[in-house]
Amino acid sequence: MMAQREVSLKATPSALAEALQLVVAMTPQGTGQATVQRELINALEQALDARRQRIIISLTAVNAVKWWCLYLQAACALVVIGLVHCDNRLAATIAMGLFATGVSASVLLIAAHDRPFAGQISIGPESLLQIMPEKPDKQP
Repeated sequence: MMAQREVSLKATPSALAEALQLVVAMTPQGTGQATVQRELINALEQALDARRQRIIISLTAVNAVKWWCLYLQAACALVVIGLVHCDNRLAATIAMGLFATGVSASVLLIAAHDRPFAGQISIGPESLLQIMPEKPDKQP
């Protein structure tokens, strides 16, 4: 859902909400159980906060102004390199090629990390799926 930007901060996952309600409703009997209850509440709040942070990250993107500024800066630098080395074509070609390669690598990195939950190098749900309980196989 994060890859398609279809997730919302308004809805809390029912499993987390139910777990939090269950832990809050418990009546601890002793200091040990009270400590465990506080720790459980903190862990569930941290899980909810981590979810919020992932959603916020999934909804962000590099805006067009940043892209155009990067392209303008690269074009200006290429023109300056060309002007500085105008008397030596080989040096100009090498310097411009190296700079263009660096700019291309920068653009590729920014584009690859623009949407962290979609694409080739995306962050997948594997780590979250590992901690989810397995559903028991249905017996016939």
